[in-house]
Amino acid sequence: MNVRIDNEWRERLAEVWQSAEFAQLAEYVRAEYSRTTVFPPAGKIFAAFDICPFSKVKVVIIGQDPYHDIGQAHGLAFSVPKGILFPPSLRNIFKEISQDLNTPPPTDGDLTRWAEQGVLLLNSSLTVRAHTPASHSTIGWERVTDAAIAALSAGREHIVFLLWGAHARRKAELIDRSKHLILEAPHPSPLSASRGFFGCRHFSKTNEYLTTHGIEPIKW
Repeated sequence: MNVRIDNEWRERLAEVWQSAEFAQLAEYVRAEYSRTTVFPPAGKIFAAFDICPFSKVKVVIIGQDPYHDIGQAHGLAFSVPKGILFPPSLRNIFKEISQDLNTPPPTDGDLTRWAEQGVLLLNSSLTVRAHTPASHSTIGWERVTDAAIAALSAGREHIVFLLWGAHARRKAELIDRSKHLILEAPHPSPLSASRGFFGCRHFSKTNEYLTTHGIEPIKW
């Protein structure tokens, strides 16, 4: 199946795109967009891959599924377009960045600026029905996104994987710890951020690791 996605990712995940399982997933997703409201906009489903090609990835941040309210999701995990109020988890991410790096918090929630520097903001599920969290969590997206994580682990070196919360931490089994850095913490949600996300210092630790390996750090 011809998938409209960055060429590097198209090649790296060719086996996935050509599978019967992906054909079924694509058919289901097309039907969902035709019969109900689904986020992100269809043209943004693969935005994380398009903005951050395989060879440019320095950091991977794994979310669960897109925001499910109107105007929030635009294809990047935890990110919202400029002008949209910060969701609680994003607000806590910015709070940790400010405390960790001793910088003022960002003024908008559009994390495209991170993606353009090499941060793959990858949700496990790439679509969701409006106002229905995790509604597409069992339709097959994880075959795609897990394959992407595994491909990065096997084909690259010195990537930092930020795994926040139990769902993301389960992805650690896909990653070769001898080649990459895995940083784990509770999810930045208000329900768990105070149990170890605050104070994790993942942003400074990420930049220290990248710098040690001769890689340009991220301007968070």
